[in-house]
Amino acid sequence: MNFERFIASRILKGSGQSRFSKPIVRIATIGIAVGMAVMILSLAIMNGFKSEIREKAVGFGAHIQMIHFSTNNSLEADPVTIRQTLADSLSKYEGVKHVQPFGAKAGIIKAGDELQGVVLKGVSKNFDWSFFQNNLREGKTFTLSDTGTSDQALISRTIADKMKLTVGKKFRMYFIQDKRQRVRVFKVSGIYQTGMEGFDDVYVLGDMRHVQRLNQWEENQAAGYEVLVNDYRQLEEITDEIRNSLPAELNTVNVRESNPQIFSWLDVIDVNAVIIIGLMLFVGVFNMISALIIIIIEHTSTIGVLKALGSSNWGLEKIFLHAGARLIGRGMIAGNIIGLGLAFLQQKFHLVPLDQESYYVSTVPIRFDWLEYAGLNGLCLLVCILSLLLPALVVLGITPVRAIRFS
Repeated sequence: MNFERFIASRILKGSGQSRFSKPIVRIATIGIAVGMAVMILSLAIMNGFKSEIREKAVGFGAHIQMIHFSTNNSLEADPVTIRQTLADSLSKYEGVKHVQPFGAKAGIIKAGDELQGVVLKGVSKNFDWSFFQNNLREGKTFTLSDTGTSDQALISRTIADKMKLTVGKKFRMYFIQDKRQRVRVFKVSGIYQTGMEGFDDVYVLGDMRHVQRLNQWEENQAAGYEVLVNDYRQLEEITDEIRNSLPAELNTVNVRESNPQIFSWLDVIDVNAVIIIGLMLFVGVFNMISALIIIIIEHTSTIGVLKALGSSNWGLEKIFLHAGARLIGRGMIAGNIIGLGLAFLQQKFHLVPLDQESYYVSTVPIRFDWLEYAGLNGLCLLVCILSLLLPALVVLGITPVRAIRFS
């Protein structure tokens, strides 16, 4: 151990006649640890919340939809022709996970005396059920065959409770086509619940062939295609690639464009996280600088003696830089242990519940982005080390004679 590190370790241990620095060091370390833990939890919760809400918005409408250019609304849009060659070409794009046709038709559910306006989302045989399987509360999803149209339907918990429907129970859905009333009878195969009120209140999933017949479409026609991607961060890039390659009659809309209010709200969460991280950095740096200045003041006589014995200003600065670096290291290590520990406990045991109607999730969500986590630690370390230079400069103004008299 060199001279500067040895003196720094003795200072942090509170050696000497005065023990005032010992509680100061402890308080500063706790402050850095708490700030680090709060930043880690804020980042994990923010990423978890954004991921949960994004997945739910994507679950109902995929990452990207391709529909016919039309002046009508999407529920009454002109059909597009289902071509396997188009689906195959879309699947070949880098980052594309799955391609599926879909249909949509507005209708009204009638069960007893209850009425509920809904949207029948028609799904095909190759529909990706993973989202609804993860949010299934009762029953099961349904399987479509090539032989006939299925009467199975997946409804939300909200609709089931309002219409007093249970798994296996039948209900009627009424549609208007060409100013005529059309009726279809469905049987509840399963009940899902996502907590997204605007979606749960509306969507019923059924066989797309119902939508085709109600709209008088051909078997090879649908409302459009849905595209799922592997990485949300590539959404804009993939959207532009698909948009530039599609025929002129097809319009490409991604989930951010179709749900601007949701994603604008999620962008605000990013701002809040930046504010929290900034505040915690400020508190941590303030604690550390305050502790070092107090330590320097307490050891002014020691500094004077060392200068009188021939120590250089840079050598003395290194003593307190070493002391500050140790203080930062202890605080950051403790903060990482606390923050990651609490985050893992919440992720595994869901210790903190939430009101799903208000927050769209039933428990505080946690998601780790290890690249962001490493970046956060690097940022904190860099800011704290740079801030060490300020109290270290105080050493330059201390003269041996005044320092020894100070004691």
